[in-house]
Amino acid sequence: MRLAAFHAAAAGVRPALVVGDDVVDLAAADRSLDASWNELLGRGPEVLAQVRELGESSEHRRPLGSVRLAAPVQPRKFFAIGLNYADHVAESGQPTPEHLTVFMKAPTSVTGPFDPVQRPAVSDFLDYEGELGFVIGRRCRHVRAEDAAEVIAGYLVVDDVSVRDWQIQTPQWSLAKSFDTHGPLGPWITTPDEVGDPHTLGIRTFVNGDLRQRSNTDQLIFDCFRQVEILSQACTLEPGDVIATGTPSGIAAAMPGRPWLEPGDRVRIEIDRLGAIENEVVQEVVDRDQPLAA
Repeated sequence: MRLAAFHAAAAGVRPALVVGDDVVDLAAADRSLDASWNELLGRGPEVLAQVRELGESSEHRRPLGSVRLAAPVQPRKFFAIGLNYADHVAESGQPTPEHLTVFMKAPTSVTGPFDPVQRPAVSDFLDYEGELGFVIGRRCRHVRAEDAAEVIAGYLVVDDVSVRDWQIQTPQWSLAKSFDTHGPLGPWITTPDEVGDPHTLGIRTFVNGDLRQRSNTDQLIFDCFRQVEILSQACTLEPGDVIATGTPSGIAAAMPGRPWLEPGDRVRIEIDRLGAIENEVVQEVVDRDQPLAA
């Protein structure tokens, strides 16, 4: 299944199921499903069985192209992994990590799969990082790698947008990775039964149609299941938490001339069997005369 969310005007963001070229409005089909995917996933596998049945029978459909998709989840914890593709480690000139390199992205960085991404007012050094992400489906702790597939609700596409001059200011990366709009997610959560092996997926990043990143998730140093094992040793993972698994080679910071993202650029990230997200870069404008509110 493809679990999505869309903006429904005054009703806010609503859960949906993508079936072919349609979306099923789950809240319209069944009032008990009028909740976020974070909450729905937390109710257990019975909800997904209910959703699957509605996808086969519901008349509450509309064309996919007629809705504006939102980020499918709003994670309480948004983990990201650094230096986790063999080809990216090579281009970075770093040794292969012996331990998982983890940082956090602020939940307020999350934005929709086709929403604008801001070039911040405080930096012109804006970079893309196309990544495979996955979503936790069950509250869990101390999960063994061999059992980790059982706690993953599905997979999605992530852009770990990065502000590079802020990133190199200190050894800690989280702030440079947490600017508002710098965590596009989507276009939906593809459940594991449709994905198959998540470690055999082609991944590509384009900027204005120019192919910048091309790799495969078989290049991951720490695979998805090992990441779950390590992270769950430290903290409880909860439904809706997102892990972005790392980026392959081809980032702007490693290219000749460092072609940073500029307003008007369009970044498209595709992953086999998961779909694509595409975001236009816009310039953040700060009005100092306005009240201090977002």
